[in-house]
Amino acid sequence: MAKRRNFTPEFKAEVVTEALTGQSSQAELCRKHNLSDVQLSKWKRQLLENAASLFEPIDKQTNASQQRITQLEQLVGKLTLELEIQK
Repeated sequence: MAKRRNFTPEFKAEVVTEALTGQSSQAELCRKHNLSDVQLSKWKRQLLENAASLFEPIDKQTNASQQRITQLEQLVGKLTLELEIQK
């Protein structure tokens, strides 16, 4: 069974940027990097869907991350307590 390739976010951004700027056609990029048409289209869609988040203030992004960390810490505390009760 063939091993799946993992692409870095930087590589994906470079390939998609090249496709969107018209430097190379999608077919050329797929041949050059041995990618499927579907894969490149998926990356382009993901970039366009998430482009708005690039313009969010850093503190808003940090605040969302901090809220998620707080939720996870509370969950860990709850699970630790439940584990101690079961012992």
